[in-house]
Amino acid sequence: MINQISALNAITVAMILTSTAVAEEIRHDLAADASASRIEADIVRLVGFGTRHTLSETESDTRGIGAARRWIADEFRQISAACGECLEVHIIGDVISGERRIPEPTEVVSIVAIQRGSLDPDRMVMMSGDIDSRVSDPLDATSDSPGANDNASGMAGVIEAARVLSKHKFAGTIVYAGLSGEEQGLFGGQIVARHALDNGWRIKAVLNNDMIGNITGIDGVTDNTTARVFSEGTRYVETEDEARTRRYSGGEVDSPSRNIARYIDRMADEFIPNLDVMMIYRLDRFGRGGHHRPFNEVGIPGVRIMETHEHYERQHQTLRTEAGIEYGDVIEGVNFDYARKLTGLNIVSLAGMAKAPPFPADVEIEGAVQPSTTLSWSMPTGKAAENLADYKVYWRLTTEAQWTFSRNVGLVNTHTLENIVIDNYLFGVASVSKDGYESPVVFPGATGSFGGYGE
Repeated sequence: MINQISALNAITVAMILTSTAVAEEIRHDLAADASASRIEADIVRLVGFGTRHTLSETESDTRGIGAARRWIADEFRQISAACGECLEVHIIGDVISGERRIPEPTEVVSIVAIQRGSLDPDRMVMMSGDIDSRVSDPLDATSDSPGANDNASGMAGVIEAARVLSKHKFAGTIVYAGLSGEEQGLFGGQIVARHALDNGWRIKAVLNNDMIGNITGIDGVTDNTTARVFSEGTRYVETEDEARTRRYSGGEVDSPSRNIARYIDRMADEFIPNLDVMMIYRLDRFGRGGHHRPFNEVGIPGVRIMETHEHYERQHQTLRTEAGIEYGDVIEGVNFDYARKLTGLNIVSLAGMAKAPPFPADVEIEGAVQPSTTLSWSMPTGKAAENLADYKVYWRLTTEAQWTFSRNVGLVNTHTLENIVIDNYLFGVASVSKDGYESPVVFPGATGSFGGYGE
């Protein structure tokens, strides 16, 4: 009997390895399908609206944020028509007023396109960019504000990802979001995050793209081979009891957002030539924020993907020349091939997570004063689990940034790592699909949980 089981396991592993090779080839093709010229055309179009300030014109068909968001919605509808109406286009908004940067009642409207999964449609991964732009005065809604890099580059990346990924089918759902109100206080993200919770969307990852087109920084460095991914260390919604448990069991660098960052880093290494991800162990840059934050603040894991070397003379600046320095976020500051590269990184990351089975849920760990470590988790059932083939246990030294050791353990809900002492490593579990796609690694307990049932 033991020999029969070993033979079956060997067959299963061989099938998974074959499927993984096919999955890798598909993701290489997906990354290559992203087009720098299409991204350039979309950035040019967005810049052409003159200003996309949240408080700007909404009635004109050619200028202001109203025209920009209608154009984005139309682009999503055209993409949907090309894939047999595979996208649901939603207009999600609310009226904001009485805020420092939105003093008068203003409708903050975001455009969201949803590509439903075939097996687990309520499990979602999202790519977001920002529609709005600004100049030096955050209340100046009339001056030209091209916002070519910040953040027409991220918005164009989202549209391009929709073009590429809408040609394919996925087990889970992919959401493409153009968020408004970022420069005025992250209001679009707040509104969409609240809408997601109110409507039962199980968003497992938000990949927020904010400035993905600049390669020359204020530091004098020109670099098109690195990108940064920012992620929170511990969950913002962590309770006092959960924090107490984490203090004794570890996990300060293993929130779900942090493990999404590790997943993206791995995707860059495997599928994006000449791109290395810098995982920044911080929610965002000092004193600054992005549209992943409102999702983190309601318990939805999110990260920020962006360029490595920022050029502050091109951010939030009124167009002008002073002392020979040209200020302003103009299209000449955007490198379209770099934007394509980072868009490709998003594409392969979204594809991998959406094609993966349900993420491991209810992951627990035992092994105190024992020579071995035991991990356990819940097994999903029903249609959502139809593509589940295997689980993979990961571990690493506590000082390592990336998962370094792994083992395929089969279609089981528990596994013991013999003679691997719990005190010396950090541990996690990923699910593997029949066609070779993996979920992000899930760290045990509330610290690493991606939240909700049927992860």
